[in-house]
Amino acid sequence: MPDTTMNDQMEQEPVEQEPQAQDVPEETPAQEQTAQEEQDGEAKLQAQVADLNDRLLRTMAEYDNFRKRSQREKESIYPQATAAAVAQFVPVADTIERALAAPCADEEYKKGVEMILQNFNDILAKMGVEAFGAPGDTFDPQVHNAVMHIEDEAAGAGSIVEVFQKGYRLGERIIRHAMVKVAN
Repeated sequence: MPDTTMNDQMEQEPVEQEPQAQDVPEETPAQEQTAQEEQDGEAKLQAQVADLNDRLLRTMAEYDNFRKRSQREKESIYPQATAAAVAQFVPVADTIERALAAPCADEEYKKGVEMILQNFNDILAKMGVEAFGAPGDTFDPQVHNAVMHIEDEAAGAGSIVEVFQKGYRLGERIIRHAMVKVAN
């Protein structure tokens, strides 16, 4: 009898079976569509993020270029404005020099005019303005305006003999050309 009891036990114990295909849930068409929509939505969001990042980078570059351009313009405006202002004051210096050259019996008056001219020239020097055009200098058509020519063998050819108006420059910028008489 021992054999029958063993068979009975085997019959009574349920045999574990592997899960069948019925137990695994299959994706329905609605679930597949939802998954596809999620992937499409994620792709759209990634494209939108990439587009926004690109726009941000372009805007940052545009702002940086604007800042640099503004700085260059700001740096170029100061010399232009200074040159324009000095050009308006240069005739005053000419008038003071003529007043100083005029004969005057009052030495105190002449000394006062000299002080005014010195003060004016100091202010121009502080602004970076330089006067040029002195007798004996070599004529340069870029900075001198020859209004007269004379034949003078004592003075070298192309040298300035007389200055009618001094020239002024701010750095490399000519504010006013010097009016001179040149020897041939």
